[in-house]
This record gives sequence, structure tokens and C-alpha cells, in this order.
Amino acid sequence: MSRMAQVLVLARYEEEVMEPLTRYDETRSWSGRFEQIPGWFVGGWYLEFFRISQRTGILKDLEALPWKQPECVQVMLHDEDDDCFGLWMFRDGALVEADIPGTQRFHPPAPPTREHPPSPGSLWRTDAGHTWLPEQTAEHLRDPRPAW
Repeated sequence: MSRMAQVLVLARYEEEVMEPLTRYDETRSWSGRFEQIPGWFVGGWYLEFFRISQRTGILKDLEALPWKQPECVQVMLHDEDDDCFGLWMFRDGALVEADIPGTQRFHPPAPPTREHPPSPGSLWRTDAGHTWLPEQTAEHLRDPRPAW
């Protein structure tokens, strides 16, 4: 399924840590490689996906890197259906989505089979004057598989 998404990783002075993810690796569950953002002295990398099936597992691979300062790592994810980038940061060793005031992630119900990749839901601005917002799916009815 075609579905564009962008990933930004911001991590100060972590060039050596990110280096493995700047090379293609056919054994990864996701496709592509990170490109360093030119001219950023602190450290930033970006990656763009064109299909939803190409990105599953990227957060687990980022979590597994030997970060020198994981508390300074910020991962920003933007799916084509999102109003804005979402922010993931390390909490207890895992990358978790940080709450951003004025936003809410809406999740669809889980699909009846697992033949399709999991959906990340959509991050909507709740303070932007939308005339309607989608109905939120109860947590027990969502797909438990990680979308990223």
C-alpha cells in the first residue's frame, strides 16, 4: 500500500552510533537508509518511505543502537495522514510517543487478518478548528503490532 512517511532523528554528536543505519542492509525489516542532514552541527538524519510495509521495525532498530545519551535522542515521524510530526523519545529504554499539547493520535480498529502491515493511526491537531475529528478506537480493539 502506498503511504508516504518521513522520519527525522535528532541526536547530538551521535554520528558513529547512527552510521550503521546510513548503509543499506537487506536483513532489516524496513527499507532504505538514513541520510545525514547536511550542515547540522548537532546531528540530524532523515529517511523517507513510500510504502507502509517498508517501515515496520524502524523504532526497534533505533532503540537497539548504543546511544551515548539516549535522553537527548528525538525521533520525529510524519505519516502522510498526519497533521504534524509526532515526537518519540526514550522512556525506560524504549522509544515512546511523547504527548504534544493540542494533538491526539487516532487509531483505526485492528484489521480482521494480519496480511496487511499495522497502521500507525493518524496524528490530528485538536486545536486547529477541525469541524470533526475521527472516533477514537478503544485500546483493546486496536492492532497491538507496532506500526513503526
